[in-house]
Amino acid sequence: MAHPKPAPCLALAALMLLAGCASSPGCDEPMSGDRCREERLLYQNDMLQAKLLISSGDMENYELAAALLDRAASEDKTGEADFYRAVLKIRQGPQVDEVMKLLEASADRGHPYATALLYKIYAEPYLLTEADPVQAEDYRKAYAELDVAKSGYPSFDKALSLVNALVAAPALEEEPIPDEAP
Repeated sequence: MAHPKPAPCLALAALMLLAGCASSPGCDEPMSGDRCREERLLYQNDMLQAKLLISSGDMENYELAAALLDRAASEDKTGEADFYRAVLKIRQGPQVDEVMKLLEASADRGHPYATALLYKIYAEPYLLTEADPVQAEDYRKAYAELDVAKSGYPSFDKALSLVNALVAAPALEEEPIPDEAP
């Protein structure tokens, strides 16, 4: 039996929610021709494409997603590229040391989903062999200090839910069983 795929609109809406947009002053004027505006648009495009490729669950897309994230990393000020690099590494088969370095770098720059994922890693434990409730609580407290948490969106529970969906193994479609010949 084939597993249903998430509705494309729902997946795209979730990605748009994730598409955090940190802009530099002077780079927001449409059609300005400014180099910083052009770089900002290319960064946003690379990040959006990488997120779509990762969320597709198709491993054939992961190489391109990694290349897009690597290119976007030079423009990233928020830790978003490192967060998605970590998600990509988890989906490829967790390389725990690399994942932790990327998430810690991302969380240090205030990325809310990296902070929520670090909480998950230490609380459950996820990717680790033992839970560390003290470390988990430190990340929960760190999330509460983020500007997004103070504004109420996304709430910690919503961020954790989104992180859970991102790191969940993509549903594999099963081949239909052919009818046997009489």
